[in-house]
Amino acid sequence: MESSTFHSFNLPKFRINPIKSANYNTKRLLKVCSEATKPNVIADTSQAQKTYSIEFKTLEGCKLGIWRYPIFEYNAKGGSGNGIGRETNGGIDVDFDVKKLYIPSLNGQTTRFLGLPLPPFLKIDIVPEILRGNIDKGTGKVDLRFKSRFWFSVGSIYKAPPLLVETVLTSEQSTGAIRSGVGERMNTGGKCKLVGVAVVDPINDAFMNTFLRLPTECIAYLNAVISISQANC
Repeated sequence: MESSTFHSFNLPKFRINPIKSANYNTKRLLKVCSEATKPNVIADTSQAQKTYSIEFKTLEGCKLGIWRYPIFEYNAKGGSGNGIGRETNGGIDVDFDVKKLYIPSLNGQTTRFLGLPLPPFLKIDIVPEILRGNIDKGTGKVDLRFKSRFWFSVGSIYKAPPLLVETVLTSEQSTGAIRSGVGERMNTGGKCKLVGVAVVDPINDAFMNTFLRLPTECIAYLNAVISISQANC
């Protein structure tokens, strides 16, 4: 049996030197990182968006019309609402709080038709859902998107489903297929006349659909005063 032969090798010797810690200035690094992560905020109050308080009041001498019926004379005095305005390149964008916006009902005290007051048992409540848009203080131009439900009732014996009315109340011209009107821009006192034509769709009530000739158009002339003041910060 042959004996195993082991050969010896001269292996090179390796030396592993310990890594010297880098001479970093820890405090300086923390300072640099802290400065780099700070938001770049520039306090420039001249560029801050201005905010305004807007007050809206409706007046007497308003008019309402539907289909080709004669115009209703409507005294909306006492209506009011408040909103917030924010300055933009195109004027002031306004949004009114519809929960606190009040527009008087059409009834025997506020409305006349063919020179006579509405019967005391007939009433149309106006429940606003949206009133927002743009006001240009420089020119007096007003455009307000208006969405509301009109609830027609006769005493306690009849209440129709609401009529949904959506239009733009404008100080300019509003034109439909059978109705049209022209408003008036705000004067220096904030007084203006807003006009809006809207399409009224049929509702789930055969009597109202027939009586009002639905679907049809309606028109509103609304005299109002709009007051604008800079909000307190």
